[in-house]
Formats: sequence, C-alpha cells, structure tokens
Amino acid sequence: MDEIPAMTTKTDKDKLVLGIPKGSLQESTLDLFRRAGYDIRVSARSYFPSIDDEQISVIMFRAQEMSRYVEDGVVDVALTGQDWVLENGSDVVEVAELVYAKERLVPVRWVVAVPQESDIQTVEQLEGGIVATELLNVTKRYFAEKGLNVKVEFSWGATEVKARLLDGIVDVTETGGTMRANKLRQIDTVMTSSTCLIANKDTMKIDWKRRKIENIALLLGGAIEAREKVGLKMNLPREALDAVMSILPAEKSPTISDLAEANWVALEVIVEERIERDLVPQLKRAGATGIITYPLNKVIP
Repeated sequence: MDEIPAMTTKTDKDKLVLGIPKGSLQESTLDLFRRAGYDIRVSARSYFPSIDDEQISVIMFRAQEMSRYVEDGVVDVALTGQDWVLENGSDVVEVAELVYAKERLVPVRWVVAVPQESDIQTVEQLEGGIVATELLNVTKRYFAEKGLNVKVEFSWGATEVKARLLDGIVDVTETGGTMRANKLRQIDTVMTSSTCLIANKDTMKIDWKRRKIENIALLLGGAIEAREKVGLKMNLPREALDAVMSILPAEKSPTISDLAEANWVALEVIVEERIERDLVPQLKRAGATGIITYPLNKVIP
C-alpha cells in the first residue's frame, strides 16, 4: 500500500497548502507550474503530489469543489475556474486571472446548446422546457434573470448526450470541437470564465504566505505570457540594422549589443511564436546571420 503523506491542516502555519485541479485542467496546470519553475510530481495513486519547495504542500481536488475548500481554509491557495467560484458562491480572494484552459490560452464559455436539427433558435423558445448542466446555480440564475420558466437539472457528466433527451443543455466549450462533433448548435452564452488563482482571506493576512502567493502569481503569469512567444537572437552588420528593425513588429524593442568584430551587432528580441516562421526568412534576406530561436519559460512584464 502506498504511503499517504501527512496532510497539513488549516491551523498549520508552517506550510502553504496549494490546491491543484484534478481532471481536464491537470496536465496544463502542471505544465504551467513547470514553466514557472516548480517541479510538481504526481503519483498515479495519490492525491498528494510532491513539490520542490519545502514551504508548500500540494493537494489535488476537482476544480468544481476547489473554491469551497479555499473558503473553509482547508486549502490556502488554489487554481480553479471563475465559473466554479461563482457557482459555489465562495467568499475568497481572487489573486490573479490566469487565462489558460485545457488546450489553448483562451477563456472557456458556458453556452446554451440544442441539437442542430432542433426548431429552437433562441433561449426564449426554451420556456417551459428542461435543460441539463453541471453549472446548476449559475444556469438557474441565468434563466431567472431572463424571466424564463425553465427547469434546470443537474448533469453528472456526458451532458452533450442529454441535448437530445431534453430540450437543451448548458455546457462548457473551449474550441467548439465537442459541440460540432455531437452535432449541437450554440444559441447563447451564459458566461465566460478564465482560470484564476484564489486564496483564503485569512491566509492573505499572514505575511509570509501572502508574499509566497504573490510570488506564485507573478511566476505563473510570466509562464503564461511566455507560452506563445519565442526568443530570437541574431548577428548582423550595423549597416543592415535599419532594414532588420523595419521587419520586426513595431511594438517590440530589441536589445542591441556591439560585437568584437567592428561594425557588427547582436540583436535579441521576443516575438509571438505564430509570426516567427515568416519573420526568420525575412531577417535572413535583410542581412541577419547566426539566427537562433529558442522557447521561453517565463516573461515577466
């Protein structure tokens, strides 16, 4: 039997208890922490990952319930969705909004969806109908604010299937791929949600824990900022500098250094990864040599 590490309690002041979401956000969250400089290792049969920081202990919960444990002080700080904080009505401190999801660096959307073959075109046509969702309380408020009498049932998963059993569903989408695969049509957006770093209010009153949480927020934000960027290094004759500068994105301010060889300079800049493949050939034609591209772990504004 695996040894289960002792869990810190809400009265333990020696450790910062960090909650990591288990499930769809797990791998992207672990990758984000790795980029931020933290090595978190998860055992297949444990909810208590290890971390290379003696001041932190880690526990994993589902994102849906994370904010409740933060509010109660079981967990000091955690990552979860703004949607679940709102769903649970949790009284917590939102330390930072961290725009990343399972697949892309974008917020997710909770949408009202119906089968493509349905006659329903607007949410008003759901009056008197039944929808299923995991986001129960938020969805009830959504229909109530529209003055619609819609029965909202809790879904334990596989919500897309229920769109053809009931009148519609409210489900989360990131790229829309799952909706299209299940031949569903979106008719309205209930809310947009990003992942956020939240903290217990009492925890934020403890100086060292607050500083630690602020450090984590800074590094995670830097890791997100870097995920879709690359660094570019190159050498070029000084006479080619104006031509190269005209190619670089206007908002970028590169670092330029003199080289030992007279009339040559080294240039370094950070650019969006999506433009790098078009940029490099242009830089080469403009006179740049020894062009190096490299991935980034963190970009701290």
